[in-house]
Amino acid sequence: MMALKPVDKKSNPGLAKLPTDVRNKMGYAKKGGDTKFIQKAIKKPGALHEQMGVPKGKKIPAKALAKAAKAPGKLGQRARFAQLLKGFKKGKK
Repeated sequence: MMALKPVDKKSNPGLAKLPTDVRNKMGYAKKGGDTKFIQKAIKKPGALHEQMGVPKGKKIPAKALAKAAKAPGKLGQRARFAQLLKGFKKGKK
């Protein structure tokens, strides 16, 4: 995932005049930023469990998740997103 660049008005004064949607497409950060972007990205909680046939409350095995991540379509998208979220786990050493 690419980190967003801050808008530097001194070195590039014309950039601040661009519309925000154009700046965002160029990879420049929005002012303020959304603090709950991950929560908003999860549109259908439990859909991956349902697709894979794993009961809610049980963990999806890592091997099964890795296999599903290679699948095309929504199953693959959801599995790859789950792998990404797995890396954000708090208290991980």
